Amino acid sequence: MLDLPDFKTAKSELLALLRALSVFTGDFTLASGARSNYYIDCRLTTLDAKGAWLVGNVMRHLIFEELNARKASIDAVGGLTMGADPIALAVSLASYLHDPKSAVSSFVVRKAPKAHGQTKLIEGRFKAGDHVVVIDDVITTGESTIKAIEAVLQAGGIVEFAAVLVDREQGGRQNIEAKGYKAVTAFTRTELLPNLPPL
Repeated sequence: MLDLPDFKTAKSELLALLRALSVFTGDFTLASGARSNYYIDCRLTTLDAKGAWLVGNVMRHLIFEELNARKASIDAVGGLTMGADPIALAVSLASYLHDPKSAVSSFVVRKAPKAHGQTKLIEGRFKAGDHVVVIDDVITTGESTIKAIEAVLQAGGIVEFAAVLVDREQGGRQNIEAKGYKAVTAFTRTELLPNLPPL
């Protein structure tokens, strides 16, 4: 079994893996509709075995560092499908391996309620009254993160803050914080693409 890496080592290795697997240059249309000369596909890293291991450890550290500063605790992590899904599960697993007593569950926010069964909008270990951290893989405008926050609030959850793997530095973090929720990020566009001219 692998030993848990220290945060500095895990973050350095994850940065290298994101650059190798998830960063593309060219001409792209983003989910927001904006055009970009680069694209960050975090799923190529978060759904990789080593990538998931590193993401879980880095994001768990980031989340619990903020929770400790707030003297707060949470029940679960999750966000809008599907970018947030592997990150939330990786954080949940990493939290259990780090300390089973403080392990957190994960949940998935659907883009629309399921049309059959329990017609849930939020799947997984989530219930009204739970304190959660909303996860996202990449933020540009922050729209997906805000949508997940609103879904959690409508379902009776309490959002402590948002945790994001990559911030494209295009106003998303500021938009989330304008709604009253801090957004902590593991990496920025500048860190991933230091040689790319500022937007």
